[in-house]
Amino acid sequence: MRLLRLSREGRLELKMKKTILLALVFLTMMGAGTMKIRESCVAGKFYVNDSTKLARGVEIFLGEAVPQKGVKPRGLILPHAGWAFSGQIAADGFSQAASYSYDAVVILGTNHTVYPSNRLYFHDGDAFKIPLGLLYIDKELQKKIMSRCEGSEFNAAAHQREHSIEVQLPFIKKIFGDVRIVPVIVGSSDAAFAEEAGKALGKALAGRNALVIASSDLSHYPGYAAARRSDIEAMKSFLSMDAGKIAATMKKCETSPGVETAACGAGPITMLVSAMKEMGAEKAVALSYANSGDTVMGDTSKVVGYGAVMFSEGTASADSTVLDEKPRETGAFGEADKQELLKLARRSIRDYIEGEVFTLPRINGGALSRKQGAFVTLTKKGDLRGCIGHMAEDTPLGVVVAKMALAAAFDDDRFYPLQQSEFKDIEIEISVLTPLKQVPGPADIVIGRDGTVIEKGGRRAVFLPQVAPEEGWSRDEMLQHLCAKAGLPEDCYKSGCKFYTFQAIVFKEK
Repeated sequence: MRLLRLSREGRLELKMKKTILLALVFLTMMGAGTMKIRESCVAGKFYVNDSTKLARGVEIFLGEAVPQKGVKPRGLILPHAGWAFSGQIAADGFSQAASYSYDAVVILGTNHTVYPSNRLYFHDGDAFKIPLGLLYIDKELQKKIMSRCEGSEFNAAAHQREHSIEVQLPFIKKIFGDVRIVPVIVGSSDAAFAEEAGKALGKALAGRNALVIASSDLSHYPGYAAARRSDIEAMKSFLSMDAGKIAATMKKCETSPGVETAACGAGPITMLVSAMKEMGAEKAVALSYANSGDTVMGDTSKVVGYGAVMFSEGTASADSTVLDEKPRETGAFGEADKQELLKLARRSIRDYIEGEVFTLPRINGGALSRKQGAFVTLTKKGDLRGCIGHMAEDTPLGVVVAKMALAAAFDDDRFYPLQQSEFKDIEIEISVLTPLKQVPGPADIVIGRDGTVIEKGGRRAVFLPQVAPEEGWSRDEMLQHLCAKAGLPEDCYKSGCKFYTFQAIVFKEK
């Protein structure tokens, strides 16, 4: 029993330990309470609000990034739209820096939320919060930059709802861990102001192992072809590292039909290239380009452009190879194309299940760039698990297959969305379609050869060529089922209907 008793001195010691512990807890809580944290404003909107999927999404993007150039980036121009549209292009830039370490990352954000002015808006808080954790501000470096750059001020309101900096943070946190950041919003696109601010920034970063990022999208809302012309011209002006040329190019591009903005972050870009010249990082390389019409979530009628550019130390030079590449000739659809489409379909589904991201279908000519319709069919242990297609010949085949794979997995109203536990049991079949051809009537439909579309009274339904043979239907039975699928009486095909046929190249995973 004496072992269970404490001496008077022991009780005092225990009481003191409890008091110290409570004091430490109190001080910790007080410290946490006084920390000024900029909370995420676009998690769950521009990127997934789940730490596990977010980390996996970054890994997926980096895994699909363009090859590394083998030089250490000092500056990057990266896009800042929702990750469904620009995430892969941003990853192309971040991938170049992933093999290197930095002691700070300076992010030059675009001003979307406060009145434009020739000011640099810094954040007077302690950290930015995202689902992956906190990114702390390098206050010493921030103070040094502010002291050198005229027009610097603290403005937390300018950061509160601004996405252009935040969308870069998950990449930074995942790749560089606890590296400190300096988030800066460039208040205007005024070229003279941005150029002088860039020179001052370059001087402030002398002797520092820092990475500087300019966050900017390219053209806003022209059609696909007009966007490509504007964006390629804009990116080449960035490679020149000439503030005057960049400003003149922005002005010229914005006179093009449909181009409301040639680059929303012209200010950050000009400030970056000016800083790079001051730091001796004048080797400029265009890494990749796409617009929202190239993505699985976009369309080509109104697009936004995205580009990744890298600046590194070395002899001043401009590499625009990726912008000047000519698509390879469209050839016959062959076995290699089939395998590429099957891989693309499976990867698209996997990427969304694991990371809720959409990697970019990289198509540079060939049969996969031909505008053609396709269906993607999913089966699970022999049973249908989803089937959706796109018949219009208005989208490159590779993009169509990626889109339809996602639609079959997650948007077929006949089934609940595909779960990760099912993914391993899914088999993918792709049907690449020939153009629709209207035929006079049912007698012109050949079972086993023709897919069939029926139209009547504003209703429409389609069966792929392989459906009737798989089900053992005669032509009349197929047409009865087709009418029912369209929500029409089973015998409606006998009068007043329009019929279209098409053929398909059908192939599936082995």
